[in-house]
This record gives sequence, C-alpha cells and structure tokens, in this order.
Amino acid sequence: MGAFSRVVLVLLRVWELICSVIVLGILGRFLHLADMAGALKDSRMIYTIVIASISAIYSILFILPFIYAFLGFPVDLLLFVAWLVAFCLLITRTGTATCSSTWYWNYWGFYWGGWWGNPWRITGPGDIGYAGCSSWRTVLAFSFMASIAFLISGILGAIVVYRHYHEKKDRHR
Repeated sequence: MGAFSRVVLVLLRVWELICSVIVLGILGRFLHLADMAGALKDSRMIYTIVIASISAIYSILFILPFIYAFLGFPVDLLLFVAWLVAFCLLITRTGTATCSSTWYWNYWGFYWGGWWGNPWRITGPGDIGYAGCSSWRTVLAFSFMASIAFLISGILGAIVVYRHYHEKKDRHR
C-alpha cells in the first residue's frame, strides 16, 4: 500500500463526497418544492437521494487512508452499480431531449420554476422555458461522475488488497 494509492483513494473519497452532496442538495431542494406544491414525489429521485445519502456517509467514514478503507472495495463496487442505476433511471426520464422533454416541462421545470403557484399563466411548454435546466443537467452529470469515482476506487481497493495479501503471504514463507 504505497503513498500514491493512499493519496488517490483520499482524492476519490473527497470527489465521491462532493458528487453525493451536490446531487443530494439539488434533489432535496426539488423535492421540497414539489412537496410545497403538494405534488407526487418521483420514486426515481427518492432512490437517488437514498443512494447519495449512503454514499456521503460511506465516503466520510472511509476517507482516511488506512487498510480498512481499501477493504471496502466491495461496497465501492456496489455503490458504483447503485449510482449507475440511479443515473440510468434519471436519464430515462428525459432521454436525449433533456430539458425539451415533456416530463421536464410537466414536472421538473413546472415545480422548479414555481409555476404551480400561478398555473393559469401557463399556456404551454414555452411559458415554463428552461427553469432549472442547469440543475437537472448537474444532477445527471454528478450522478454519472459519482458512479465512475466509485468504480475507480473499487478497482483501486481490489488491487491494493490483492497486493497486500500476496506481500503478506510471501513474507510468511
């Protein structure tokens, strides 16, 4: 377990924490707005909030570069899969249309822009415009980046544990 792998692991954990907190904050704000409007909560967003919460706690607990942090590589790989599922669930809401999709105008943009407070002013999607578009794209981007960060830390952890195990085994011969 060299210094390079320790530094890389700490940087990955910090990045995982940053990605998780950004997604958690934006989706938490959106669900608050939807709650104020009395709207149904999207189960895909709730799933993503749960994964982001678990990831943030895990990243904080395993940020120190000791061997136990590397032993968490199976959880890293599990969180990689969970984040990838979250990303895929979110991206299928809008597809390639992103901020031009019907779902975006009727749900995200409608509640993010506060249009639920004055619904009589809306005559079509053009009225909503792109309210919260950058936030939606940020959620998608950081969900994907979180999944990749957990994949890399899982692979790094597996390599370090494998090498540590074989070095220890060779010393006892």
